Amino acid sequence: MGIITISRGSYSRGKEIAQKLSEKMGYECISREVLLEASKDFNIPEVKLIHAIEDAPSFLDRLKHGKKKYVAFIRKAFLEHIQRDNIIYHGLAGHYFTKGLPNVLKVRIHANYEYRIHVIMKRENVSEEKAIQILQKIDAERSKWSMFLYGIDTTSPELYDIILRIDCLGINEAVDALYTIAKRPCFQSTPESLNNVKDMFLAASTYSVIMNKFPDANVKCKDGKVMVSLESSLAVEEKISKKIKNMVKNIDGIKEVKTFVIPFDT
Repeated sequence: MGIITISRGSYSRGKEIAQKLSEKMGYECISREVLLEASKDFNIPEVKLIHAIEDAPSFLDRLKHGKKKYVAFIRKAFLEHIQRDNIIYHGLAGHYFTKGLPNVLKVRIHANYEYRIHVIMKRENVSEEKAIQILQKIDAERSKWSMFLYGIDTTSPELYDIILRIDCLGINEAVDALYTIAKRPCFQSTPESLNNVKDMFLAASTYSVIMNKFPDANVKCKDGKVMVSLESSLAVEEKISKKIKNMVKNIDGIKEVKTFVIPFDT
């Protein structure tokens, strides 16, 4: 039992590796589904959300609290999926959303520039010059997107447990290597790690519900007990507390909600 996140460079065949690995391990493979679910909560058509990813931050800049909303709803959808365990997620920011979680295998699939150019030429049936233009545009947009939303460089080796060069290994060899690594005890889910995922999901669910009213709130959860902290006047602390409890009352799994108001002048 375990959770694997695969970050993949464009045209590095990371999706294919994720799908083959999921078949070999008997795990569920997810990616686009997370975006589809998030787009429903985000209240914009899925096609626009996909377009937003391709066009970097400009789309979200036009929405009130657009960046926070996007991250909040993607986080919620992602965590809802991985609660089921035995999951392989390939796509944007899986390693970011599992930050601090033990027992998660974080993988980066990479290929050299020439290999990716060749893949684009073959797949898109374009010239080498056009393939270079496509690759440069995609890489620039993805880099801008990840820095804007998460403040991370997705190519940094510090984010991953393992980085595989697919142009060196090949698809099947990469799948076999990841299968062997994923079976190690340190990457098996435990009751504690799954409980941590559940708490993270409850925190994310809480924030996604209250963020329109309290976008700057900080939400944490431990053993089903949710703690919300935010800056405001102490005079309205009780009113805010009641409002938040009412807003989250339909979220299953929450045992308790506490609200802490931090005075503006501290």
